[in-house]
Amino acid sequence: MTIEFIWQLPTSGDGRYAAPGITRRGERNAGAPSPLQAGVSDPRGARPPFNYFDYLHQIARAADLSGFDGIQIRHDTQGDESWIVAGYLARSTRHLKLIAEFDAAWGSAVYAAKNAVSFQRFTGGRFAWQIGHGGDAAARRRQGDAVPDADILPRIDEFITVARGVQSTSPFSFKGKFFEVQDGGFKGPLANHPINTIYLNGDSPEALALSARQADVHVFDAAPRADLQPAIASLQTQAHQLGRAVAAGVRIDVLARETSEEALRDARRYRSGSGLPDDSAFDGGTAAFWPGFAQAQTGAHGALVGSYEQVSAALEAYAQAGVSSFVLAAIPHFEEAYRIGEHVLPRVRAALYTQRQAA
Repeated sequence: MTIEFIWQLPTSGDGRYAAPGITRRGERNAGAPSPLQAGVSDPRGARPPFNYFDYLHQIARAADLSGFDGIQIRHDTQGDESWIVAGYLARSTRHLKLIAEFDAAWGSAVYAAKNAVSFQRFTGGRFAWQIGHGGDAAARRRQGDAVPDADILPRIDEFITVARGVQSTSPFSFKGKFFEVQDGGFKGPLANHPINTIYLNGDSPEALALSARQADVHVFDAAPRADLQPAIASLQTQAHQLGRAVAAGVRIDVLARETSEEALRDARRYRSGSGLPDDSAFDGGTAAFWPGFAQAQTGAHGALVGSYEQVSAALEAYAQAGVSSFVLAAIPHFEEAYRIGEHVLPRVRAALYTQRQAA
């Protein structure tokens, strides 16, 4: 089983060590006060001659240099567009898979597929999709999407069918509830390129069934390892019955430090600043799973908190339970990419390699 480590980009804003406030590092919003003290002028004027994209570029380079396999470019309705960010970062990274997250109302599946092929061409096959559900009905309506809840997963199903069909077959025809193509399919320079990897998510039985049919990777929300094992087994059983193999992933934050005491101190300081209770099961011996640790900022449903050795051991245990794709994040994302890449990933990879050699 091949293990991949993905670092999430904070498209809606980042933060500072152990501080819950969201900031736009590299730029300040219009009307925001200068970071300098009163009486000290800023020769750059009200808006510095750089922007948040420069900071995202730094994070991507940090992930590339510190050994991550990819970056996940998070979809955020109030943040920068994930596909645009992917294009901006593609030429400045050499090895990273670029996973652009977008919701179910993206639009034409044929046009999305054409964009994906172009990304595949100029990135050397490093582009991937993560297709989300678009939030609740009210959130979708704010984005101009009036499709009812019951149609979200069927629409994703058709979207993927059409996108893959026009990339792999010509002529391609399809008629469904949401999409219709007649004698389509790509030819010329758009033909015969690797189809982009597709990541899906969701915890419902219907979401797992969709991933069994269509996903390459199903990303579970963060949860204790024992809680994920039944869902992973169900996913893999359903995929096997369809003659497919679907990898299991998990979206989880990490807070790793030299010692468990240092990690606990920073975690409690963050929770206190967020007005959240200290509700971990931290006992000092193993990495703690903190539900909802920084969910409001990163979207992850939980975090692993502990020393480098403890967090590495916890990730190894998830891998042993069947997780092969880890979508990780920590605040601040730039500095923590180097920290996790230097102190955690090598430990996990070495341990898993040793286990494979012994098997």
